[in-house]
This record gives sequence, C-alpha cells and structure tokens, in this order.
Amino acid sequence: MSLLRPSAIYNFVTSYPSLRWMPCQSWGFLRWPGLDGFLRLMVVGLLWSTFSELRFIPSSSMFPTLRVGDRIIVEKASYYIKNPSIHDIIIFKDPTQLYGENTETVFIKRIVAKAGDAVEVHHGVLYVNGVAQQEDFIAQPPTYTIPLTTVPNDHVYVLGDNRNNSYDSHVWGPLPMKNIIGRYVTCYHRPTNI
Repeated sequence: MSLLRPSAIYNFVTSYPSLRWMPCQSWGFLRWPGLDGFLRLMVVGLLWSTFSELRFIPSSSMFPTLRVGDRIIVEKASYYIKNPSIHDIIIFKDPTQLYGENTETVFIKRIVAKAGDAVEVHHGVLYVNGVAQQEDFIAQPPTYTIPLTTVPNDHVYVLGDNRNNSYDSHVWGPLPMKNIIGRYVTCYHRPTNI
C-alpha cells in the first residue's frame, strides 16, 4: 500500500453521485500531504516556537484577570515592532535576579506606566502623571503607598492585578524593557476545580 495514493475517503467522496454537485470541486485536502505538506508543517512549527510560548500561571498575583493554574499563550514578536502599551499584560524575567544564575524566574504583570510617566500610590489609588486611574480589573485597592517615582527611559512600571499580593514594581522599582519576554494573548485553558 502506497501512502501517496488517494485515500479511501477521497475516492468515496469524489465518486459518490450526490456529492459531485458541491461547490468545493477540489477534494485535494483529503490526500496525503507529501513532502511539501510536511515542510509546511515544519515551517509552522518553527515559527510557532520562535514567536510564541505556552505558559501556566503559578501564583495569584494577577487575580482576578488570571487564576492559578490558567494556561496562557504568550506572543514574543510584537515588541520588536512596537513599544509596550499601558494595560498590556507582559511576561518578563525577574529584574532582581543576578546574571549567571541557572534558574530563570519569570513573572506576569500589567504595565501601568511607560518611560517619562510619574507614578504614585496613596490612599488606595494609583496616580499616573497626577491623574487617578480607574482600574476595574484589580482584586482590591492597594494598601501600600508609593512615593512619586518617575519611570526612566527604556523602562516600564508594572503591577499585578492582585495589588496586595504581588511582587512587582512597588517592591523593586521600574522594569527594564530588555527583561520583557512577550505579551499575554489569551487564556486557552482554565481549570474548573479551582
């Protein structure tokens, strides 16, 4: 039996009288793809692994937007073309981690300010450039205060949506943009038992 011959399904569909009138005259998609199909699959796999990642959420720092155990898709290509935007959820390397350490700690947080912005938190409200931010996506208002901080060039200010349970810029300051790995795209699996 040759794998390059048309499949039995293909022969049935193309010879069955009532299916001949269908507007889809080419049933070639039912044939074995051959070498060109295999090469296309390899190119798609290479592009997928280069420009995206699958990750899971290990902590509640982004609750209620993301929950513990959520599986997410991260794309890594857009920040080569454009700069991160306010409210983007990003994946990044731990800025407090020393270079040369074997383990790579990765965080996921929301960008609240970009380079040149002045950030402060007091009385449970985030202020960016003196304007109180309406944040309906946070778990609860922050109980900490941040003195007026200006975000330097090539940095962003990131905070978790669960403001009181998040290791973020309110602890270690602005995040260097070189630490950004990619941008959150979507959650493709949410556990039902949590």
